[in-house]
Amino acid sequence: MAFALKNVFTAIRSLSRATPQVQRYISASSVLSNTSDVSKEKACDTRPTVRKVDPAKVEQLKEFGQYIADCLPKYVEKVEIECRDELVIMICPDGIIPTISFLKDHHNCQFDNLSDLTAVDVPSRQYRFELVYNLLSIRYASRIRVKTYTDELTPVDSIYSVHKAADWYEREVWDMFGIYFSNHPDLRRILTDYGFEGHPLRKDFPLTGYVEVRYDDEKKRVVAEPLELAQEYRKFDLSAPWEQFPNFRESAPKGSSVKSTPKPKIADK
Repeated sequence: MAFALKNVFTAIRSLSRATPQVQRYISASSVLSNTSDVSKEKACDTRPTVRKVDPAKVEQLKEFGQYIADCLPKYVEKVEIECRDELVIMICPDGIIPTISFLKDHHNCQFDNLSDLTAVDVPSRQYRFELVYNLLSIRYASRIRVKTYTDELTPVDSIYSVHKAADWYEREVWDMFGIYFSNHPDLRRILTDYGFEGHPLRKDFPLTGYVEVRYDDEKKRVVAEPLELAQEYRKFDLSAPWEQFPNFRESAPKGSSVKSTPKPKIADK
């Protein structure tokens, strides 16, 4: 029994001697070198919260935008990269249906998800409204933005036949901006009340609106009446009767005096 235990201890000692210690040193040095590289990168990065842009991805977006412009030269007016890595295609109003259909059905695009449809009002432009279509390709995990333009009287083709999701989006744009979409199956207001006049997101629409809604106790229903403001608009300036910031007030020039009107004395009865 003692002989067997002695052989076991001898075998354990031989195994411990045969275990190399160099590998442990190599692995530790590799870890230290990796951590030093990471620390150097963090030291060089002065804006860690800003989203990084991949230059290779930007080049791919530029090539893809040029490819779309070559495929649709009749409708694409401009291709640009916004916000450093967002592809934007600017088209004429006549090319809405062909461009959206191309981006949805083409094998290299497959933008089959309409994420959003909105508009921007810039009254100083000849075509004051800018329509914005945000499309998503689930197949390629990429996004694209399509922009076009119109004015108050020129209708725009509805893309309901291409994307069914455009139904409520176009109704919202019609309600808020007054952009008319031709061939829409049910173009009516969706956010404001029935009989509402005007379009709230136009820049020339007042913030207070034109009517106010309240409940009438006599009629026992909600009524809409012309807006009546409780007080007129006031023009605020920095002058005040209080000494709010006395250290920053302009001092009276030298040689001039400030006179105050004395209060009249009330005679005792």
